[in-house]
Amino acid sequence: MEAEFPVDAVEVGRIAGAWGVKGWIRVEPYATDPQALFSSKRWHLRPPDPLPAGPPRAWPALLRVIHAREHGSAVVAQVDGIQDRDAAQALYAGRVYVSRASFPTPAANEYYWVDLIGLAVVNRQGESLGEVTDLLDTGAHAVLRLRRGEAEVLIPFVDAYVDSVDLAARTIVVDWGLDY
Repeated sequence: MEAEFPVDAVEVGRIAGAWGVKGWIRVEPYATDPQALFSSKRWHLRPPDPLPAGPPRAWPALLRVIHAREHGSAVVAQVDGIQDRDAAQALYAGRVYVSRASFPTPAANEYYWVDLIGLAVVNRQGESLGEVTDLLDTGAHAVLRLRRGEAEVLIPFVDAYVDSVDLAARTIVVDWGLDY
């Protein structure tokens, strides 16, 4: 029986190849802190886009994780049914998804980027600044990337500018002018 792809699936990384000779895989997580990968023993897999050259192959829809751990900036994992290096390497570039419901609960005033994308951003005067389309990691802090018509607006996601985030109302209030 094939596992059903969760409706709340979030892409959290991609398979970067085999790790070792016993069938372990190496995953490049998209987040600096890969806790979403550790929060679930069920990783859903989608083939890379575009598909790699060569003969078509079947991609498993679900990877049942036996063991996973950090290894430098990557995550290495032992997966049920993958017994050797060739089987692990065959999953190269596969996109790894985890159900959002299995993510660890963030601390107060912490947010997953996936939860911020699509939120409306308004300033203290109630003027619309746009919608969050993406976030950038500058190393020092995250930056909200907004789309307002044809314009792009960048706002540092720091307390000095962000007054509140209301996930239920899907709104972020910031101290930012229309002309910045």
